[in-house]
Amino acid sequence: MMKIKIRRLNDAAILPEYQHGSIEDAGMDLCSIEEGVLKPGEYKIFKTGIAISLEEGYMGKVAPRSGLALKHGITVLNAEGTIDPGYRGEIGIVLINHGKEAFRVNKGDRIAQLIVQKYETVEWEEVEQLSDSKRGEGGYGHTGV
Repeated sequence: MMKIKIRRLNDAAILPEYQHGSIEDAGMDLCSIEEGVLKPGEYKIFKTGIAISLEEGYMGKVAPRSGLALKHGITVLNAEGTIDPGYRGEIGIVLINHGKEAFRVNKGDRIAQLIVQKYETVEWEEVEQLSDSKRGEGGYGHTGV
C-alpha cells in the first residue's frame, strides 16, 4: 500500500478515507470544510482543508460521487479534475448543480472522491503517416446508432 503525505490546513478538515475499505473502493471521499447553497445551474468551489504530496508518476483524480449525481444532480464541474504531483496547495472541489432544486453543502459533507492513479509521460514522435487500422479515421458515431 502506498503512503502519501497529507497536510491538514484547517482544523475542520477530514482526511480522505475509503468508505468500504481499500480492497473494495477505488476512491476516497473528500469532505467540504465550507457551507454553501448551490442553486440550479450554479457552480462554486468548496475547500477541503487538505493538501497532499504525490510521488512522481502519480496523479490525483477528483471524481463525482454517484449518489449526489443521481439523487440531486450534483457533480464535479471539471470531472475528472487532476491533481498534479507537483501541486502542494489546498484541494478544492468545483461543484455544479444540474438538478431542479437548490442543494445545501454542509461542513463535513462528502462531496467528491479522490482516486490516486499511476500515469505515463510521453514523448512525441512526429511522422508523415500513421499505421493502418480496422477503424481508420472513423469516429463521432460512424458505426451508427
